[in-house]
Amino acid sequence: MKQVIAHRWDLSPAEAVTLQQELAARVRLTNDLPPLRTVCGLDVSYNLRSDRFYAVAALLSYPALEVIEIAEAAGRSAFPYIPGLLSFREIPILAAAMEKLTGEPDLLACDGQGLAHPRRFGLACHLGVLFDRPSVGLAKSRLVGEGREPGAVKGRWTWLTHEGECIGQLVRTRDNTAPLYVSPGHRVDFHTARRLALSLCSRYRIPETTRTAHQAVNRLRQRETN
Repeated sequence: MKQVIAHRWDLSPAEAVTLQQELAARVRLTNDLPPLRTVCGLDVSYNLRSDRFYAVAALLSYPALEVIEIAEAAGRSAFPYIPGLLSFREIPILAAAMEKLTGEPDLLACDGQGLAHPRRFGLACHLGVLFDRPSVGLAKSRLVGEGREPGAVKGRWTWLTHEGECIGQLVRTRDNTAPLYVSPGHRVDFHTARRLALSLCSRYRIPETTRTAHQAVNRLRQRETN
């Protein structure tokens, strides 16, 4: 798969913030999903003390969530670790893995934020806009916003808000476990993002897309460092 938008990555933090604000205007929150047959899970692994990064794009069938293809990439990133700007640190390596996929994902399922971001442009928004693919942010922790705890049963949810705006949802993806922070990335609305999150969490709190990509990137990192 190929990017439809490209930009420089050798930016200062201030330039990265400005670019986020510009690209955020391209995010579409209306539901624009094709018939969903494939979904791509994405994960990056690195040591905070190293600039060496490892990335995996895992293409799974939908709704069976069976692995079709795993694409890998490794490289270096010079962008510093700054909360709210992690996409500038991770996307260059993620994009390299995604471009090796021979199959075409109908949805990008990102282990990170979408709209639930201080500038409404988290990792899922950034990737969705660059590749012009429907995307959703499925984060294990909160970056910004407030929301009350949803009920303990799978499927319960509450709104995540920030500065008076709904930016995501706290979704219980398994009974009596911590909620997932779900937010639209691009070409997906709030209702669809929540429905997709629940459909991707078949047995565990975290989505099968995330689990598959995480296991694969750890195997890649182990091979490369041993």
